[in-house]
Amino acid sequence: MVVVTGTDTDVGKTIVTAAVAAAALASGLRVAVVKPGQTGIATGAPTDIEVITRLAAPDTTRTLAEYPEPMAPLAAATVASLPPLELYEVVDAIRAEADKHDLVLVEGAGGLLVPMGVRPSGEAWTVADLTTTLGAKTVVVARAGLGTLNHTALTLEALDRRGVPAGVVIGAWPAEPDLVHWANLSDMVPHLLGALPAGAGRMDPGVFRRSAPGWLTPTLYGFLDNWRVWAEEASEGH
Repeated sequence: MVVVTGTDTDVGKTIVTAAVAAAALASGLRVAVVKPGQTGIATGAPTDIEVITRLAAPDTTRTLAEYPEPMAPLAAATVASLPPLELYEVVDAIRAEADKHDLVLVEGAGGLLVPMGVRPSGEAWTVADLTTTLGAKTVVVARAGLGTLNHTALTLEALDRRGVPAGVVIGAWPAEPDLVHWANLSDMVPHLLGALPAGAGRMDPGVFRRSAPGWLTPTLYGFLDNWRVWAEEASEGH
């Protein structure tokens, strides 16, 4: 199983999750995607699972809890007076899907240390706690631009201290990259597992599914092996 987290909110976790699912499906795997806590239901925007289903069509998708306000899941549960996510119930649900699928992708909310729910003791738990409890590999979705190196390094360090293997996927490579984007790409290469072109989530689903393996390395079921060639082609809109 693989947990997908981010350096922040709105970095592209959902689209990256869909891309990994599409690449794994193209390689012949049975794939489940689990979203422990979906917030912001009151906004009327498509949920993360709805976006992933449209783009990648995994074999199974599950959302374990939904909350009206666009906040961290534990805060959203509290303000709505709804039951918070309980860590071991989430773990059991994910492991149940792992028994029936070749790959389970778990999409978190916000960043690695966002409060997700509570333990039986009442203590809050985070995506970091979920990764260690599951013993899962982790994909960190990062921005391409200024400030990303610090946020990415902090997230990777937090995972490394917990003994969690992790790599990075750039959530949106710009169509017109600046010098800072190229510099960040070079610095991230030792950790990079993939990069998606900006606007990938707006692609026709068929095009998205065919393209996804080319955005990811073999670790994530793709075949990307030359970052500079890929980035130049993505910048040119190819």
